[in-house]
Amino acid sequence: MKKIAFKMKLHAGAEQEYRKRHDAIWPELQNLLKQTGISEYSIFLDPDSYYLFAVMTIQDSAKLDLLPDEPIMKKWWEYMKDLMETNPDNSPVSIPLKEVFYLS
Repeated sequence: MKKIAFKMKLHAGAEQEYRKRHDAIWPELQNLLKQTGISEYSIFLDPDSYYLFAVMTIQDSAKLDLLPDEPIMKKWWEYMKDLMETNPDNSPVSIPLKEVFYLS
């Protein structure tokens, strides 16, 4: 198991809608994430900068790399693109973060 973290950027004023959509995450997307080996996935918001900080535990990095090809993932990105900074394929701009401390 490996823990990864990344940041994304929310558009100002989109906080409530972002939370609302994630509170009602589609079951088929949730199943896909779990089948991909993702667990303990959390997203936090810095309300001053609108940066989202995400951390997840994954079993296999190679499986994570396959997510962009999944139709439900593409559909979710299309659904979320109006709320955050995105790439041309509608995926969120995601900047990997480097772990500098861990307490077990």
